[in-house]
Amino acid sequence: MTVRPAPLCALAVAALAGCLVLTFTTGGTLGNRPPLYGWYAADALLFGVALLLLRRVPQRQVARLVLAGGVLVAATGLLVPPRTSDDAHRYVWDGRVQASGVSPYAHAPQEPALAPLRDPGLFPTGDGCREWDERRTADGACTRINRPAVHTIYPPLAEAWFLAQHPFGDRVRTAQAAGALLAVATTGVLLAVTGGRRRAALWAWCPGVAVWAVNDAHVDALGTLLMVAGLGLAARRKGPAEGALLGGVLLGAATAVKLLPGLALPGLLSGALGGAADGVAGGGGGRGPFRAGLGAVGAAAGVFALCYLPYVLLSGAGVLGYLPGYLREEGYRQGGSERFGLLRAVLPDRAVPWAAGLLLAALVLHVLRRGDPRRPWRGALLVTGGALLLAGPGYPWYGLPVVALAALDGRWEWLAVPAAAQVLYLAGGAQVQQLAYGAALLTVLAAARGRARRAPGPVPAAAEMTEV
Repeated sequence: MTVRPAPLCALAVAALAGCLVLTFTTGGTLGNRPPLYGWYAADALLFGVALLLLRRVPQRQVARLVLAGGVLVAATGLLVPPRTSDDAHRYVWDGRVQASGVSPYAHAPQEPALAPLRDPGLFPTGDGCREWDERRTADGACTRINRPAVHTIYPPLAEAWFLAQHPFGDRVRTAQAAGALLAVATTGVLLAVTGGRRRAALWAWCPGVAVWAVNDAHVDALGTLLMVAGLGLAARRKGPAEGALLGGVLLGAATAVKLLPGLALPGLLSGALGGAADGVAGGGGGRGPFRAGLGAVGAAAGVFALCYLPYVLLSGAGVLGYLPGYLREEGYRQGGSERFGLLRAVLPDRAVPWAAGLLLAALVLHVLRRGDPRRPWRGALLVTGGALLLAGPGYPWYGLPVVALAALDGRWEWLAVPAAAQVLYLAGGAQVQQLAYGAALLTVLAAARGRARRAPGPVPAAAEMTEV
């Protein structure tokens, strides 16, 4: 008896969803991490099996299967409150503060001026304040809001998103539902941009998306959706200047949600400094692509500034919030030891920030000279993924843009980067950082070498990337 590929693949996706259900309902929390190790490994294994089986599914059935599986995987994250992050509590608080007519950048959550906005959902009473997502404020109150003594860190479009959710329910469950909608919408955009190709499943079925974007409800999902849409428009519009301009607008908006999508901007400039001999349509050394790139940069900067303007008028320099303090806290500074683990393994500490900057600049220059404007996500993936490899962040949801870019380009190996961050997030430690990100770097390099061996000659203009 021959089993048809589509039902077999659907069964694998259902098994993945079932495993995610158990991960969320029985698999531990940030306060009880060991159970998560095995469940996350099982999720990753079933994800890989589902992707392999998808390769045998006829193309006409792929889009529906990927979308349906994406809905199912995202839905698993809605079963329980956040298990591994308390950021969503701050989202709810910031939305509530704005709905009361106060700038979210004006006061820290524990300040007396905001005391009338407290409720048992965010400031629980009577439970001893012993849960993993609870801590004491300066006045002794218990709160689920992280860093209650500092102002918000989130950029203005993220704050607008929190305010938009407020009328639909002043609670974390609303943020999770919004995350699920963003995750599924991103799947839809990926399918549209790729023409319903299999690689969209790298995002749609990724267990990390269910964890980081839905259950933990990280607002990074909104920035990722805007980034994907912007790069898709830049690639599909007939006029390169118009496509770059629209892409710049959406990337500027994405950066006003979280700053990381700004790393994708060089993708819009792919090939702008290249030579006509490269044979890349829309590239070359002419003024057209260069002007289109400048227009995209200007559009992104303009939208970014416009998003900040209302909050600047309300709060002035306070719109920076806790960002400077956060960068110091996370080790992104001269002499900090918590980040840039791969570079610290081979360079003196003083040289590390400079080396990281030079390497990132080299990646950007490579994209500007050799990038393919027909596939701006390829350059965006190289710069964004490369930046995360260099910095070595310990928050896996920072990798959500990388997951989406990997899905656009069919480069599964880049999923090793957010996976490394997940290992670091759970285990911690400088040695773990170096081992995890070192393994991710080796995975990316090995896959790139394998592709180079399989395709020694130039890639035809109409050729597609290797599918998942």
